[in-house]
Amino acid sequence: MKTYGLNELRKMYLEFFESKNHLKMNSFPLVPQNDKSLLLINAGMAPLKPYFTGQETPPRNRVTTCQKCIRTGDIENVGKTARHGTFFEMLGNFSFGDYFKEEAIEWAWEFVTKVMEIPEERLYVSVYEEDDEAEEIWNKKIGVDLSRIFRMGKADNFWELGVGPCGPCSEIYYDRGEKFSCGSENCTVGCDCDRYIEFWNLVFTQFEKDEAGNYHLLENPNIDTGMGLERLAVMMQDVDSIFDVDTIKALRDAVCKKANVEYMKDYKKDVSIRLITDHIRSVTFMASDGILPSNEGRGYVLRRLLRRAARHGKLLGIQGKFLADLSKIVIEVSKDAYPELDEKRDYLYKIITIEEDRFNETIDQGLTILKGYIDELKESKGTVLSGENAFKLYDTYGFPLDLTMEILEEEDLEVDQDAFNSAMNEQRERARSAREESNYMGSDENVYNKLDASMSTTFVGYTNTDYTSKILVLATDSDIVTELTSGDKGTIFVEETPFYATSGGQLNDKGIIQTDSGKFIVEDVKKVMGNKFAHIGTVESGIFKTGETVNLAINKEDREATAKNHSATHILHKVLREVLGSHVEQAGSLVSSDRLRFDFAHFSALTPEELSLVEEKVNGIINESLEIKTEVTSIEEAKNKGAMALFGEKYGDEVRVVSMGDYSIELCGGTHIDNTNAISTFKIVSEAGIAAGVRRIEALTSSNAIDYYKAQEKLISDISKLLKTDANQLLRKAESILEDLKSLQQENEKLKSKLAQGAVGDILNEVVEVNGVKLLASKIDNLEMNDLRNLGDQLKQKIDSGVIVLASSSDDKVSLVAMVTDDVVKLGAHAGNIIKATATIVGGGGGGRPNMAQAGGKNPEKIEEALLMVKEVLLGQLSK
Repeated sequence: MKTYGLNELRKMYLEFFESKNHLKMNSFPLVPQNDKSLLLINAGMAPLKPYFTGQETPPRNRVTTCQKCIRTGDIENVGKTARHGTFFEMLGNFSFGDYFKEEAIEWAWEFVTKVMEIPEERLYVSVYEEDDEAEEIWNKKIGVDLSRIFRMGKADNFWELGVGPCGPCSEIYYDRGEKFSCGSENCTVGCDCDRYIEFWNLVFTQFEKDEAGNYHLLENPNIDTGMGLERLAVMMQDVDSIFDVDTIKALRDAVCKKANVEYMKDYKKDVSIRLITDHIRSVTFMASDGILPSNEGRGYVLRRLLRRAARHGKLLGIQGKFLADLSKIVIEVSKDAYPELDEKRDYLYKIITIEEDRFNETIDQGLTILKGYIDELKESKGTVLSGENAFKLYDTYGFPLDLTMEILEEEDLEVDQDAFNSAMNEQRERARSAREESNYMGSDENVYNKLDASMSTTFVGYTNTDYTSKILVLATDSDIVTELTSGDKGTIFVEETPFYATSGGQLNDKGIIQTDSGKFIVEDVKKVMGNKFAHIGTVESGIFKTGETVNLAINKEDREATAKNHSATHILHKVLREVLGSHVEQAGSLVSSDRLRFDFAHFSALTPEELSLVEEKVNGIINESLEIKTEVTSIEEAKNKGAMALFGEKYGDEVRVVSMGDYSIELCGGTHIDNTNAISTFKIVSEAGIAAGVRRIEALTSSNAIDYYKAQEKLISDISKLLKTDANQLLRKAESILEDLKSLQQENEKLKSKLAQGAVGDILNEVVEVNGVKLLASKIDNLEMNDLRNLGDQLKQKIDSGVIVLASSSDDKVSLVAMVTDDVVKLGAHAGNIIKATATIVGGGGGGRPNMAQAGGKNPEKIEEALLMVKEVLLGQLSK
C-alpha cells in the first residue's frame, strides 16, 4: 500500500470530489458565524448548517471541504493517550438534495480503493441495522461480501440530535493488522482495540424527527460525510498514532529537541510531549482566526490550551519561552493549505509570546498563593485544601488540579476533589448559559426562518440613494402577513434596495419606504439568512401590501457622514500598521454617521507621541486627496494586489476591493466616499484597552470633528472665566493653583502629625493586659492610613512589648492597623488574623504578616464593635 503525506491526502481528497462536480470550499474560520449553539467549530458539517436546514441556498448542491475543527471535551486525556487531540481537520463531501446513498457509497469506495489503493481485503463496512437499502448497495452494487458488512444499532449507526433532520450512517473500517489487535478470539469490527479503525462516516439524512418522536421521510434527503484527515494519515503511513504522522511528527520532534528528551522513553515525558504538540497546533490555528486569550468563552479555551502547553514545557525542563518557536513549525507544515497562517505570522508570534509571558508571571503568583494555603493548613492543623481554593488556583492562575495535588502530596496534604469538581461544573454551566440555547443545528426559531430560502435581495445602494422596487414579503415579530397598516411595527422585504444593512462594522442606513398613500419609517436594516435584507420599522401612515411597488429612500446626509467615517477607518488601519508594526490586525469596528470606532490587536497603550503621530499621518493622507475606487474581482487577484482580508470574514470567489490611491487596499463591502479630501479632518477622542491584547480608538471626522473642536474651545473658555484668567494664561494659572494646593496639603499633614503625637500620651492610658500581654486598641479620628501607621510605630516604641490595634474614619472610610512586637508573636499573637476578624465587622477586608497588618472598611459606625472584638481574638491566640 502506498504511503501519502498528510498534505498530499488533503489535496487528493478535494481534487477527487471536484472531479465529481463538487464545489471545493475553503475551510470556514474556527469561530462560528451566526450560530449561537457552538463555541468553536467542532465538525466538518457545522459551518454548513444553514444549507442543511434550508435557511440559505448553498453555492452549489454538491460541496467538498477540509474543515479546521477544535474539540475540547476530552482535554484532560490529551497527552495521556496517543488517540486524543484537540485540533483536527475533517474531510467531507456534502449533497444538499442532490445525490444520495448510491453515489455517496460508490464514490467513497472509489476514492478508498482506486485513488488511495487500499486493498479491498483490508476494508469492512457497517450499516444501520434497519438500513436494508445501504446493505444492498454495498453488497450488490459495490461487491462487498456480506461477511464484511456489519449491521449496528442506533447508538453506533444512526445520527440524530433532538428533533429535526436525521438518518442512518454507514462507516468504513480499515484492518491495521494483528500487531494492533487486542489478541481476543472475538476481535472484529467494533472492538475497542486499535486493529479495526473506523475512518469514514457516511450520514444519510433522510428523515425529519418531530416532537412526538416520529420519523418522516424528507422530500430532499442530504448527504453529510466526515473523515478525519489525521486518522486517514495514520492508516496511509502505517504509524502508531496521529503524533507519528509526518507533519505532526515534525512538530513532535521539535518539542523533543527543545526539551532535549527522546520520545517513547518515559511515559510522563511522552504525555507532556504529546500535549504540547497538540495544543500548539490548536493555539496557532485559533489565533490565526482572530481568537485572543481571555478569561471567558473561546478566548478562555485558547488561554487554557496555551497555558497547559507552557506548564508541560516547564515539566520537561524547557528553559524560557518556547511556544512561538513551535508555532513556526505549525505554520511551515500547514501554510500551503491555510495561507492565512503565513500572512499572520508576525501577529501569531506576538500573541503567543505575550500570553506565555503572562503565564510565567501568573504561575509564579500561583505558587506563592499555594504556599500561603499550605502554611494556613499547617497552622490550623488541617490536611485538606478546600475545593474553592484549588479551583481559584486553576481558574485564575492556570494551575491544573494535578499540579496542585502533586505539590500538596509532597506536604502530606490533599484536595477536596468533590468540591473542586462542583466548582468546575458550575463554571461549565455558566459557560453554557452564556451561549444562547438554540434548537437543532443552531437555528433560532424566529419569523425569518419561515422565509423561502431561495428569496434574496439585490443591494443597489452603491450607486443609488433611492430606488423603486416590489414588496416580496411582509412580516410582524411572529408571523408572515399580507399587509401592514398604520401603527404596525414590522419588516418589509423587497427585490432591490438602496438601504445598507448592518455588516462589516458599518451600521445600517435609515430612511423611508413610501407609496402614494403609505409611509414606512425604516429604523433598522439587517441581513438575514440567504442575503435577505430585512427593513425593520413602523408604518407611519397608510397600508403596505405584498406585491406592491414602493419607493425606498435613504437619509443621504447620514449615508455621506457614515461613508466618510468608513473611509477614514481604512486609512487609520494602514497608519496603525506603519506606526506600531505589522502585528496590528483589525479586531472589530463600528462605523456610524457620528463617529468611528476601531479595535485592533496591540499589546500596550499608545503613548501620547504615538497617538499624535497616528493622527498626523491620517490627516496627511486625507489632505493628499487620494481617489477612492472600488472594483469586484477574484479573491486571488485581490490578494495579489495586496488587499487586506479581515479576521473571521468568509469571502466568496468574488470580492469587492476598496483602494485609496496606492496607499490603502482592503476587501470591503461597505460604502465609501469618492476622494479622501471629503473627510476634511480626523480627530482621535479616546484610546483604551478593551481586552487582553486589544486596543480601541474612537475618532471623529468632518463636521463631527469640527463640533468637537468647538466644544473644546467652549470648555477652555468656561474654565478660563471660572479661574479668572485669559485662555492663553490658563496653563500657568492651573500650575499656580496646584502649587498653592500642594503647600496647603503639606501644612495639613504637619498639623495632623502634631495632633497625632500629642495624642500619644492620652492613648497610652487605654493600655490593658490580656494574659500578661499589653493590648492597646483605640480609635483616632480623621487619620489616613499612612498617618495611622506612623502613629502605630510611635506607640509600639512606647509600650516596648505588646499588641496595638488602631482604627480611624475619614470620608466614610475606615482604616485599620494592627502591630505585634516580635516577642508577643512568639507567644501566638498574629496581626494578620487579628485584622481579618476586625475588618469583617466594619465591612471590609485585609490581612498581613504576624507582626504587622492593615485593612480598610466602609462602616465607620461599627469601629467600636470591631475594637471590642480585638481582646477576644487575642485571647484565643494566646491560649493555643
